[in-house]
Amino acid sequence: MNEIMQNIKFFDCRVIEGSSSSVILDNGKIEEISRNFMKGAGIRALCGGSWGYTAVEGELDLERGVRDAAKLAFAMDENTPKEEVELADVAPPVVKNLPRIKIDPRDVSIEEKVELLKNIESRARVEGVHSTKVMFSESEFKIMYRNSEGVECEYELLNTGFAVSAVATENGVYQAGRESRFGYGYEVFENVDAPGLAEKAGKTAVELLGAKTPKGGTMPVLLDQELAGVFAHEAVGHASEADLVLEGDSILANRIGEQIASPLVTIIDDPTLHEFGYYPFDAEGVESSRTEIIRGGVLNSYLHSRETAGKLGEETGTPGNSRAQGYSMPIVRMSNTFIDNGDSKFEEMLESVRDGMYLIGSRGGQVNTGEGIFQFNAEKGYLIRNGELAELVKDVSLSGKTLEILNHVTGVGNDLKMTAGRCGKGGQLAPVSDGSPHLAISRALVGGA
Repeated sequence: MNEIMQNIKFFDCRVIEGSSSSVILDNGKIEEISRNFMKGAGIRALCGGSWGYTAVEGELDLERGVRDAAKLAFAMDENTPKEEVELADVAPPVVKNLPRIKIDPRDVSIEEKVELLKNIESRARVEGVHSTKVMFSESEFKIMYRNSEGVECEYELLNTGFAVSAVATENGVYQAGRESRFGYGYEVFENVDAPGLAEKAGKTAVELLGAKTPKGGTMPVLLDQELAGVFAHEAVGHASEADLVLEGDSILANRIGEQIASPLVTIIDDPTLHEFGYYPFDAEGVESSRTEIIRGGVLNSYLHSRETAGKLGEETGTPGNSRAQGYSMPIVRMSNTFIDNGDSKFEEMLESVRDGMYLIGSRGGQVNTGEGIFQFNAEKGYLIRNGELAELVKDVSLSGKTLEILNHVTGVGNDLKMTAGRCGKGGQLAPVSDGSPHLAISRALVGGA
């Protein structure tokens, strides 16, 4: 064992303790009240170019975990040697500026939470809605990190949020409206009008029943903050993750310093913001920091782990974007990713689009970061005629090539808005936020009838 440990260049341990609770109402009736506890650790060891990894749950024997990870790394390096990994140098993190909780959800009774959800559900059940679902969740967790370089740090977070969906039906046709908000502390319900958002979801579902599916084609478009934020996250953010760049699966490979977008476009990833993707240090104990992925249309930086930063060099960005779900192996991930504010007003952008479509919200989609193509489904849209909003439309989508869309941006609003959610990558989910101001694009492919 001594021989093995002598060949280990680096090891680290990430210990997580916490619990999560949820309450779900289905059509006004309690479907689930649950509380889950977790305690465990993810442990890595590096030998040459190979990582050994092990996860431990329950009672923790970290020394044994390190030995097990070291054995795996040593065996892999002996049997299938890889190019030696050089980790980028980093300073120990300073944990600061944690979100302050005003109302601890653990101090609020289950009965009060259920009553709140019933009120939210009742507001979603507008005339025409036949099905509703409301979910409340909270999670508390403490993360402790230490590594072989002497870094030791920890922090605690308490997330709270809700989601509501409403489904309307007519003549066998179904349409849905959805709203959600996530943040820190029970004060999320003081900061937003949850019942009002539920009513909005219900009305959206009903309104979409009467909307028509427009003719698709290439046209100017105006994107709302949510859909433009999804574009920033999915089409640009993932392509900027340095592990995908190294794998040859990113349209942004070898483009640092190039003008790849309209000078109006600046895209940022910032885990220091108190949005849903916040963290004070990442899964490698690196202090969080703001990264300008694109500045004034120029590709400025990738998102990095210590390993990818070591391979690609400091001129492509610095580490601090390594994240993991629970005890899983850390991978490069986004946090709070957004298009920065411009100075255009909504009415000005409507006028500039003139005749096209206003696309609102997101219902998922797909992206190929290697080929730089995407397709996102909007929740709804409005036709734009003579610079004014016309009739409501449904079943519309935005498609195109990432770099073409970036270069066709003709207006960036001054009304940045963030949306919380969870991002999937490598079989792991991570809390994130994405956002944007309104975005005017001179030419895009819109799917319809």
